[in-house]
Amino acid sequence: MFKRLKSDIRCVLERDPAARNALEVFLCYPGFRAVRSHRLAHFLHMHGLKLIARIFSQWSRAATGIEIHPAAILGDRVFIDHGMGVVIGETAVVGDDVTIYQGVTLGGTGKDTGKRHPTIGSHVTISSGAKVLGPFKVGDCSKIGAGAVVLKEVPVGATVVGVPGRVVKLSACPFTETGMPACADGRPECNLLGSCPAIGDSPPAAQRIDAERKESWSSDLDQIHMPDPVEIELKRLQARIAALEEKLREK
Repeated sequence: MFKRLKSDIRCVLERDPAARNALEVFLCYPGFRAVRSHRLAHFLHMHGLKLIARIFSQWSRAATGIEIHPAAILGDRVFIDHGMGVVIGETAVVGDDVTIYQGVTLGGTGKDTGKRHPTIGSHVTISSGAKVLGPFKVGDCSKIGAGAVVLKEVPVGATVVGVPGRVVKLSACPFTETGMPACADGRPECNLLGSCPAIGDSPPAAQRIDAERKESWSSDLDQIHMPDPVEIELKRLQARIAALEEKLREK
C-alpha cells in the first residue's frame, strides 16, 4: 500500500513542474486525492460493498470535482492534473503511467450494457476537454489533443486531434515525428491513417513500441505544432485540383 502511495506521489512530482514536494501533493492535489479515494472505493466494490463504495466515490466527487465509478480500473501512477470535470465510467480501464487533464470524459455512447467505456493503454496522455467514448482500445503511448472527440480505436503511438478524432501523427513508420509522410514521395494522403496502404489490420513491427521506449516516453503534448487534419485534407484537395487543371491545360 505504501509503495503504491509513494509511486502515486512520485508521478505527480515528475510530471507537474508546479509540484514542489510530496507534502504539497498529498495535501493539495485533487487528482492525487481522487485516485487514492478511488483505490479504496474500488476495493470496497470488488468485495461486495457496492453501495458503500458508491457513496464513498460520490463523496470524493464532491470534494475533488472528479467522478470515477468504483468499478473502473486504474493502473499504477495515474496522474489526473487539475482534474475538475473529469469523468471515468464504470467499465473504463486505465493503464499505467497515464496522464489525464481537466474536463476529460472516458464514457459510453448510449445506454448499452456490458463493456461500454474505453480501455486506455499505458503511457497515454489525454489533454484537457477530450472525450473518449465507446468500448474500444486507445493504444499504448498515444496522445489525444485538447478538445478531441475520439469515437474509434487509436493505434499504438498515435496522436489524435479534432472532432471527430483523427490520427494526424504516428511515432513510428510510415510517419515521421513531424507528421509528414516518410513512406511515399510527398503524398499528402499518407498523413491520413485510413488512406495509408502500409498500415492494415496488422501494423508493421516497426510501429510497435518496445518496453524501453515506453519507460522513457514523455507525457508532454505539444498543442501548437500538431498537424491539423482539416488543413491536411484541404492541401490534398488543392493538390488534386492543381493536377486536374494541369491535365486540362495539356489538352
